[in-house]
Amino acid sequence: MKAVIQRVKGAFVTVDNECISKIENGLFILLGVGSDDSEEDAVILARKTANLRIFEDQDQKMNMSVLDTCGEVLVVSQFTLLADTKKGNRPSFINAKEPNEADRLYNLYMSELGVNGVKTVKKGKFGADMLCNINNNGPVTIILDTSIWRK
Repeated sequence: MKAVIQRVKGAFVTVDNECISKIENGLFILLGVGSDDSEEDAVILARKTANLRIFEDQDQKMNMSVLDTCGEVLVVSQFTLLADTKKGNRPSFINAKEPNEADRLYNLYMSELGVNGVKTVKKGKFGADMLCNINNNGPVTIILDTSIWRK
């Protein structure tokens, strides 16, 4: 799984000009589920995400997690994170998990964020054409990829 994690002051997602999810301070996450990803990847990534210390403490050091700040999380599924651009100019998405299984692991990841203590987890609409509006704070953007943690 690949996650692009952005520290935000706020974010919202619209589908067909209707706001379907909105958060204030917290994390906006684009999540890509790859063909080799499993439930274990979702569990590990959720734990890492919940405990990632990218929020500033009283000394302006990034020492606090979304848990410490009682922040909200908005997760949007994005298969294009799995793009293979080795050949030509048109990306291939052969490395993305098939949609039904990707949706299941996307939902498991969000559920595991809750298991790890994140109180507010909101989501985009899987497979929809979405407009994502973020107010990136910092800007702070971190990329996590579970493939580097596999043995």
